Order: sequence, then C-alpha cells, then structure tokens
Amino acid sequence: MPKKSHSALRRNFRELLAAHKCVETASVFDPMSARIAADLGFEVGILGGSVASLQVLAAPDFALITLSEFVEQATRIGRVAQLPFIADADHGYGNALNVMRTVEELERAGVAALTIEDTLLPAQFGRKSTDLISIEEGIGKVKAAVEARVDPELSIIARTNAGVLPTKAIIERTQAYEKAGADGICMVGISDFEHLEQISENLRVPLMLVTYGNPKLSDSQRLADLGVRVVVAGHGAYFASIKATYDSLRAQRQLTHSTSNLSATELTHTYTLPESYMAWAKEFMDVKE
Repeated sequence: MPKKSHSALRRNFRELLAAHKCVETASVFDPMSARIAADLGFEVGILGGSVASLQVLAAPDFALITLSEFVEQATRIGRVAQLPFIADADHGYGNALNVMRTVEELERAGVAALTIEDTLLPAQFGRKSTDLISIEEGIGKVKAAVEARVDPELSIIARTNAGVLPTKAIIERTQAYEKAGADGICMVGISDFEHLEQISENLRVPLMLVTYGNPKLSDSQRLADLGVRVVVAGHGAYFASIKATYDSLRAQRQLTHSTSNLSATELTHTYTLPESYMAWAKEFMDVKE
C-alpha cells in the first residue's frame, strides 16, 4: 500500500468533518496500533494525553508529560500512520505562545488534527483539576494555534468541559472559540442528547465528543444529525494491551496467586503509583490552614 502524505491524511480528516456521519476513533498509542487500526478500516485514530502519559511515563494523567515527550510519541505514529490521527494536546503545554510551539511540533509530527482545551493545567495550588481558564485566554489560545499552523489542512479543534459550567456559559465559550477560528469544537461532559441539542444548535462547526461510552449518547445517526462527526468512546485497546501484557508475563512466570483477576483499570492503578502523586499533591499543593 503506497504511503499517504501527511497533507493527504489531513484532507481525509477534513472530509470526515464535512460528511454527514459520525465515526468513532481508534486509540492509537504506537506505530503498531496505528497500522492495525488502519488495516481494520478505522477512519480516524487518536493519541490521548492520558494514554501517552501511561505509555511514555507509566504515570497517571496529571499533566506530567512534556511537549517533547508527547511529540516524540506522535512522531513515531506519524511515521507509519495510514489513517489520520488526532493528537490530544491537552492545554497546549502552557500559554498561547506555548500553544504555538505545540502546533508547530505536532504538525511536523504528522498529526491530522489536534485538540487544545481550556482546562487550567497543570492544576494550580489549592485548586481543582477541572478549573477552566477565562474565555479570553481560551480565545487567545485558539487564535495562536490557527496562526502557528503552516499546512492549512491541519485541523485545530478547541475543547472544553461541558460538565463543569452551566449550559449558557458553555454556549458562550464554544461560540467564542468558533469565532476565533477553530475548525471544530470538542466537548467532554455532555450528559445526554437534550444537553447536546442545547449547545449544538448554537454552533456551525463540526463537533467532537468524548463520551467514555455514555449509553445515553449511543445513537450515531442522531449524533450525526446534531453535527457530531467524531466520538472518542475511550481507549479500550490500550488498556487491553496492559491486561494482555500482565497476563502473558504472569503465565511466563507460572504465577497462580489471586491477582490474576485484576482488571486493566486495577492494573493501571497499581503500576502508575497514583497514591504517591496524591500524597505529593497534598503535601506541596493543598492550601494549608
């Protein structure tokens, strides 16, 4: 199969955004998974920020991975990918100027699209990890991302959390990001179709949802009718690979103790040592009375 250029894959992704259908992403976390996803006919893949943190650092999703580490993993995937893939670029690794660097590096890595979210990351001293930056700062990040791209086929998708603010405030944010030049809007925290309808009717750009398999949002035709073009249901393939690795190595060591029944989620919790990070956060980041 002849290799497609990065621009060709980006055009493929834009065609997906323009079509009246909703597709589900494949979790691609290394070159092999990207090749498998393309061979199985997936239209688009995604390199998740949380997955990259697990794959590169074996660390929980606490915004610990650096831009260079994330870009290195995206570059490995982009080198072989035969399907367009989205990079979950978190908050752009800093302010609007950092966002410009992020776009420059990920474009060179070969991504077809990237999401920039308005979450205040990393979590600030004494603050929640779901805090959002101001609309003004979010607009600045979107504009900076659009300014930084060289290939006009690269899609810039602004992401926000629709579950932490009233619907009216989310509509205001998403409309502002659309006006700032975002090619699409990504939302996490949409609870059901009624919630989605209230927001989508105010937007013209294509939508991307992170649903984590929410059964209340399982009708792909209805999603398509409401402007949703891409759904991220989770990263099951990656977590299945963790479970398979554990089970294979256990069998090799001929181990029979009770941990054989650990789920992928439990294994991830065990081997990323989240208790250590939580203890450090409590010691160094919590507000003291």
